[in-house]
Amino acid sequence: MQLVEHKRNPACGAYESLQFVQNSGNNFLKIKDVKVKMSNQYDFDKVISRKDTDCAKWGVADGLFGEKDILPMWVADMDFPIAKEITAAIKKRADHEIYGYAVPGSSAFEAVVTRMKKKYRWEVKPEWIVFTPGIVPALYVAVKAFTHPGDEVVIQSPVYRPFWSAVKDNGCQVVNNQLKLIDDRYEIDFKDFENIFQFSRNPGLVPVSSRAKMMILCSPHNPVGRVWNADELSKMGEIVTRNNGIIVSDEIHAEICFKGSKHIPFASISTEFEQRSITCVSPSKSFNLAGLGASAVIIPDSELRKNFNRAKTGIVPMVNCFGLSALEAAYNHGDAWLQECLEYLHGNLNFIMKFCEKQIPKIRIIKPEGTYLVWLDCRDLGMDKMSLRELMRKKARLGLEDGFTFGPGGEGFQRMNIACSRSMLEEAMTRLEAAVNSIDSS
Repeated sequence: MQLVEHKRNPACGAYESLQFVQNSGNNFLKIKDVKVKMSNQYDFDKVISRKDTDCAKWGVADGLFGEKDILPMWVADMDFPIAKEITAAIKKRADHEIYGYAVPGSSAFEAVVTRMKKKYRWEVKPEWIVFTPGIVPALYVAVKAFTHPGDEVVIQSPVYRPFWSAVKDNGCQVVNNQLKLIDDRYEIDFKDFENIFQFSRNPGLVPVSSRAKMMILCSPHNPVGRVWNADELSKMGEIVTRNNGIIVSDEIHAEICFKGSKHIPFASISTEFEQRSITCVSPSKSFNLAGLGASAVIIPDSELRKNFNRAKTGIVPMVNCFGLSALEAAYNHGDAWLQECLEYLHGNLNFIMKFCEKQIPKIRIIKPEGTYLVWLDCRDLGMDKMSLRELMRKKARLGLEDGFTFGPGGEGFQRMNIACSRSMLEEAMTRLEAAVNSIDSS
């Protein structure tokens, strides 16, 4: 029996249709790809080996996951070649043949300003921008700059691991406003959120004032894939600012949003929020530039910006010349590539959702509104966290991120990076299906 599950627009993707062929003898799913002549500029189906390129994702996979022939789908970078305009900018800079210390020029500041206005209608001034070689260093600096040891910092688990370490390594206490999974969609527990900023969670008979000074917001959220809407952002902002707190908003995945979702920078909502915020942006996820280490931290309040710069002195290095060239090229000339990439990612997402629905119903996809990181709900397999890890690594031979490492609420989940060729994604899902079937047959 043959069933056409979905069709893709030939102008945007690599397939005219995907045909699911059911073999009644062994219940094995095969995919028949119907190729079409493409009019788009980039071939995201092309498989390029990343081995022996000092690539973390592939180079350390066997050792990290303890198995040979691991298919790595863990760390958040893409297996796609970047936009030609970015490559050209890097080559042009390399041709200069002098690679000394770099200082961002006016064109780098203007690229960020223009990008924020074009994408979000957010009017950013050049003097608000501080460049850093990545967002994780910026998170560490922000906690160092705006808290004291013993203060509380709010995060929302399950969440990106460096959020936890940035707080703890600076001597502060994590206060977790755990997200709630309701009807396959994550929601904020606003009652708990408000209580956090009013009363301390330290044990005692007499309530004491909260020591929550800061919230680190993941927007869009990694790993659950939520793109927060204006109402949600406004509620959080009102509670934090009313209690004289600061929001550090990690918006590194901002430009990876699926149809029906639109990213809103937290600081763009109101002048009050703007003045109590630190917004971290970067082309590294959207344009696959993570290895070049170039990010922009937008701090409208001059006093906060002064404290941030003071805290990073002697700790955080300058952005290198290639990172700056890549950032400018991505923001100024990368939109055609990004649009094609988003279409391809949307096709990948549709593919794995249909695959799990038809072939592995015990694994449910928490459909992401943004990011190319898919949160797999494996709780119906009935396994503890270490058994689930063993299933993925030893039987499926997949290098995924264990959900429990993202904190409370992550148990029973796995995070999968789908920014890869369709053929690799098909191989991954076939391996996963076989691994799950081995449980049922044992």
